[in-house]
Amino acid sequence: MPKLPGKNEADAFAGQAHLNLPEYISVKSLKDGARQILETPDLNLKVALAYYVANQWFKGALSISRGSAERPMPDRPGRPAKPELLPPRDMPKRAVGGKNGKVALLHSLAHIELNAIDLTWDLIGRFTHVPMPRSYYDDFVRVGLEEAKHFTLIQERLAKLGAAYGDLPAHDGLWQAAQSTGKDLLARLAIIPLVLEARGLDITPSMIEKANAMGDEDTASVLHVIYRDEKGHVAFGAKWFRFMCDRQRVRPEPRFQQLVKQHFKGPLKPPFNDRARSEAGLTPGFYRPLIKLT
Repeated sequence: MPKLPGKNEADAFAGQAHLNLPEYISVKSLKDGARQILETPDLNLKVALAYYVANQWFKGALSISRGSAERPMPDRPGRPAKPELLPPRDMPKRAVGGKNGKVALLHSLAHIELNAIDLTWDLIGRFTHVPMPRSYYDDFVRVGLEEAKHFTLIQERLAKLGAAYGDLPAHDGLWQAAQSTGKDLLARLAIIPLVLEARGLDITPSMIEKANAMGDEDTASVLHVIYRDEKGHVAFGAKWFRFMCDRQRVRPEPRFQQLVKQHFKGPLKPPFNDRARSEAGLTPGFYRPLIKLT
């Protein structure tokens, strides 16, 4: 596995990574690299590829796409035999407290971060036909790299607890967001960074508090890294969502609300971390009108 940048480094770029890729790996463009990241069921290779593709991109060694020569992005990402993927309604109740509770929480987070790797690189590779500035790709390649870092940090924490990703079942609901928004970049930006990642800003601070309360400083440290990075991911989403709304000459807040109603199942549920969301450019006018009053 590639060597991770230090936990306190804000700029976790792949130029510092030690890469050990099989000789048969050849990446011909950013889109080609994104496709390979999605397709592989080997999670170590998935992470190493994320580092390698980011490294090549930031070195200026890759074009965005080779046009019609590119193979299409897959409908679903490659996955190992384990964990067993269940519908969300069939998931067993998660253990709370003690070692089993720590493992269950970390396993759930690992599953989220694995999906985040694939969702981000799918965003990068699926919409190369939409004209976007190079800085758009710079931002989301960084996100894809940081999601790989998060997954590895959680894997390492699980290993210290004598566990591994795949030991417990996981739900198969997260990829539905990609399937629903596969033909609309604006919808993808609305749902992935501005709904799913923004939810992480709401819940991660309480998870950090609980980890500290249990004396689990190592897990709290990992969560701090994830929380810090996620704020940047939401900021990138808000930046490029506004950019595309300006291009289409539509108001961002009403368009966001339309897209969430169309592509996201269920209401957005408080409590919200309004401060962190606003710092990332996602102000309450975007999401508070979507709260379902009961």
